[in-house]
Amino acid sequence: MRLFEKCYNFTDARALKNAGCYPYFKSVESGLDAEVTIDGKKVIMLGSNNYLGLANHPKVKEAAKKAVDRYGVGCTGSRLLTGTLDIHIKLERKLAEFLNKEDALVFSTGFQTNLGTISSLVTRHDILLIDKEDHASILDGCRLSYGKIFKFKHNDVKHLGSLLANFPEDMGKLIVVDGIYSVSGDIVNLPDIMKVCEKYKANLMLDEAHSLGVFGKGGRGTGEYFGLEEKLDIVMGTFSKSFGSIGGFIVAKEPIIDFVKHHSRPFIFSASMPPPSVAAVLAALEIVEKEPERRDKFWTNTNLIKKGLYEIGFKVSMNKSSIVALFIGEESLTFTFWQSLFDEGVFTNPIITPAVPKNGAILRISCMATHNEKSLIRVLEIFERVGKRLKII
Repeated sequence: MRLFEKCYNFTDARALKNAGCYPYFKSVESGLDAEVTIDGKKVIMLGSNNYLGLANHPKVKEAAKKAVDRYGVGCTGSRLLTGTLDIHIKLERKLAEFLNKEDALVFSTGFQTNLGTISSLVTRHDILLIDKEDHASILDGCRLSYGKIFKFKHNDVKHLGSLLANFPEDMGKLIVVDGIYSVSGDIVNLPDIMKVCEKYKANLMLDEAHSLGVFGKGGRGTGEYFGLEEKLDIVMGTFSKSFGSIGGFIVAKEPIIDFVKHHSRPFIFSASMPPPSVAAVLAALEIVEKEPERRDKFWTNTNLIKKGLYEIGFKVSMNKSSIVALFIGEESLTFTFWQSLFDEGVFTNPIITPAVPKNGAILRISCMATHNEKSLIRVLEIFERVGKRLKII
C-alpha cells in the first residue's frame, strides 16, 4: 500500500468537485468550434488552441474521411517498420517547403516531438539551456537526455549569456525556447537570443507550437515574424493548434533529420501518425497558405478581447500573443471565477501552480478565427458582470 499512499492522500480534485467548481476533463459533446456543447448546454469556447478554426473545417474533415477510405484508421506500426505511408512522406516534404528547411520529420504527438528530438541529439558531453517557462515536453526531453540542464530566467537574455560564458567554445550547447510561452503568452526575445547563440556558438531549437499558423506574414511562426527563419537550427511545431489535428514535427537540415529518425527512441518505438490525421494536416496546411484572411480575423478577434478586458478593468497581458493571460492570483477565486463564467456560457482555462507561481493563478483565454464580433461582445459583458460580482474588478 505504500506505493499507492500518495494516491489516497490526493484530495485536491475531489475538493473542487465537492465545491462545484472542478474545471477539468469536461466532456465536449460537439465539434470543437467557436461554440461547443458541454454538459448539454452551448458555451462560447475561449479555451481551445484551434486558432484558425480548422478542426471543424469542411475541407479538412473531407480529407480525413478520404484517407480513412484509402488507408484505414491507423498504421499499427512504427515509422521504422510498417508505419510509413506515402502521405507521411508527402506531409514531411510540404512542411520542409513551408518552413524553408531541407527536411522534416513528423511524430505522433507534439509532446513526443520535443521528447524524441532533444533526447536523441544531446549527449552526456553536451549542455542544455532552457527558459524557466518552457513547455513541460521540453523539460522532459531534456531530462531524458544525458546532457546537463541549465535554466535561465524567463526571457532574460543577459542571464542566458552569463550561463553560456562558463563553457568552452567547442562544447555542444543547445538552447531550447518557445516562440510563444503557453502559460503567460509571452513572445520569445528571439533577436537577442540569436545574438547570444552566435556569440557563444550555441545551437537553437525553437518550439513554434502556439505561433505557427498565426505569426508571421505567411503563418510560419515567430521565426518569420522576426525575420530570422534562416538562422534557426531546428524548428518544432504541433498539429494540435492552428492545424486542428494531432501530431508534431521538426524541420532542420537533412543530416539532423536523418540522425533523429534513426536514434530517437520515442519516434522509433511509437506507432506513426494515423492516416486521417496526416490527411487533415495536409488540407489544413493548404488553407493556411491560401487563406491569410483567417489569420487576420484571428488577430482581430484576439485584439478585441484583449483590449476589451483591459478597458473593463482586468489585469491582462497586453503583448502581441495568440494567448491572453488574465491574472487573478488566488487559486480558489480563480476556480470560482471559472465556474461562474461557465455557468453564464463562457469556457476558459484556469492555470494554477505548478504551471504558475504560488498565488499567481490566471485564466488563459484564446480566440479563434471563427468567432464573430457579436459573440465576443457578449463574452466581454459576461466577464464584466461576473468580475464585478466577485469583486475582481
